Amino acid sequence: MTLSSFRLMQYHQKIDRELRVEINRRWPDIFRVQKLKRLKLAIKDRLESIAKAPMRRPLRLNKI
Repeated sequence: MTLSSFRLMQYHQKIDRELRVEINRRWPDIFRVQKLKRLKLAIKDRLESIAKAPMRRPLRLNKI
């Protein structure tokens, strides 16, 4: 796991928490809920694209 994917996962979890709090409010702001859902989906798509990208192999140094 790379640092960027780890940070995206943390951000995804933060958005998820905010979304659950907003939905459970007495009068949820539907526009905020929609915005949070879009952000969460965008982050999920980004994480999937990172996961599907071919991994780089570390450089092998030839032994002399």
